[in-house]
Amino acid sequence: MKLKYNAPAALTLALAATIVLLIDQYIMPGIIEALFTAEGSTTFRFDDIPAYVRMFTHLFGHASWEHLLSNLTLILLLGPILEEKFGTKSVAWMITITAMVNGLLNALFFETALMGSSGIAFMMILMVSFANIKSGEFPLTALLVVGLYLIKEILAIFRYDDISQISHLIGAACGAVFGFLRTVAAKKTDASNMPVSADSQNITN
Repeated sequence: MKLKYNAPAALTLALAATIVLLIDQYIMPGIIEALFTAEGSTTFRFDDIPAYVRMFTHLFGHASWEHLLSNLTLILLLGPILEEKFGTKSVAWMITITAMVNGLLNALFFETALMGSSGIAFMMILMVSFANIKSGEFPLTALLVVGLYLIKEILAIFRYDDISQISHLIGAACGAVFGFLRTVAAKKTDASNMPVSADSQNITN
């Protein structure tokens, strides 16, 4: 029996985030704040090129081991399911787009800085729900999980803490969009692959 790198996108994200936190805490304190934290609206400047890079790299920065582990638990649980269903390249693009959308919206509309991969985790929660959809059916368990998570995050918006619930909701919205687009694409593919009956074929001379 040998170990298999079975979910490259999820595992690479987890490994990179862990290394970044190790470096920040034991080798180069402050590197997360400098390189892995997305700007808020009060500090963002449109001519600051590194700020656009940090819109993506913020997903590797975490405030603590508790913060990191809570995100990686979901990512490592859900990531392999999504990569098996949609492919590693597709999941990697979903992670990238979700991170950039989160970073950009935070820079434009919210004052606080942003770090962490919780938006990615919530994107994956929504995507897994769509992954279980069959033609004309939506699993009740998936609907309940999505509903409970969204209600929890919406209620938490009104509680003051250091957690960005808006980032979670943005991630969930990205997951819903990706899931919807994937479902529509799958339906079109299924329709195009349906055999054409002999009665409906056109014969030309």
